[in-house]
Amino acid sequence: MINLQVKRAVRLPVEKSLLLNAAQSVLEAENTSPRAGLSIVIGNDTLLKQLNHTYRNIDAPTDVLSFPSGETDPDTHSTYIGDVIISLPRAQDQALAGGHSLADELQLLVVHGTLHLLGYDHLKRADKKKMQAAQDIILTQLGVKLKNTL
Repeated sequence: MINLQVKRAVRLPVEKSLLLNAAQSVLEAENTSPRAGLSIVIGNDTLLKQLNHTYRNIDAPTDVLSFPSGETDPDTHSTYIGDVIISLPRAQDQALAGGHSLADELQLLVVHGTLHLLGYDHLKRADKKKMQAAQDIILTQLGVKLKNTL
């Protein structure tokens, strides 16, 4: 199950189903159990700055953070893969700078964050290529066309 939470200080200007579908597309593309769960939280720069400082020791906001979990529910045996936290103001700025829609930017951030939950990373060149390829395939399936996204 995919849960989407929009923080009180934020008004989501796109349909929630768009973001839920983006996360579901990643899970399907990566052959993740259909019973796997994750949460997507849409917040503001203050939230992302606080989390970035607390968990990465970086005192600045960012566009997306992923917090992998991998916990298994003992009753349902489903896996909770983690949380994707997105800054709506960062997404808006990046969409404007990239010349594409906010809907496309938010889908990109959901896909990117969900791939991180599944173990993808982009610190090393080879890993970056793998993540970019997976991300590009999913974004194409979603009909999202962007320039280089990593």
